[in-house]
Amino acid sequence: MIIETRTGGLVLETAHWIAWSSPILAALVLLGGIVWVWRTWVGARRVQESLAGRVCVELVPTSTFDPGEREVARWARHLGRVRYAVGKTPSRGAGVRLRYSAEAGRMHCYLEGPAAADAVLAMPGFAEVEVRSARSRRDIKPVTFTLPASVRGEK
Repeated sequence: MIIETRTGGLVLETAHWIAWSSPILAALVLLGGIVWVWRTWVGARRVQESLAGRVCVELVPTSTFDPGEREVARWARHLGRVRYAVGKTPSRGAGVRLRYSAEAGRMHCYLEGPAAADAVLAMPGFAEVEVRSARSRRDIKPVTFTLPASVRGEK
């Protein structure tokens, strides 16, 4: 009989503790949800800002351009440094794009990335490739992404 009383007391004490702490636990869960939504929103804004402000450089190779395996590997590491140059921008907004286009029978190669990595993108990656930045040529236009009307606050 004494064991039953102790067990009953333990159950009653546990029930009181749960009843007392449930509003606090509910508030903590709600606060955690609010923090998660806020962090997701801030990350999405950083990505949108990064994608809206991209820079573009044109890569113009010489007629004798023939890169070796080591040069290509070195240039790949060079492009990998763009991620470190953009700081806290999430991965989705820190990507580098290599675009090709043909205009009047001439092939053009464009390297496009976040504005924070402008200096890294403008560095020559190959010995026989000239890098023309948008600062020197105004006809190079980066692809820009506009914010949706719902994000800007318009209806």
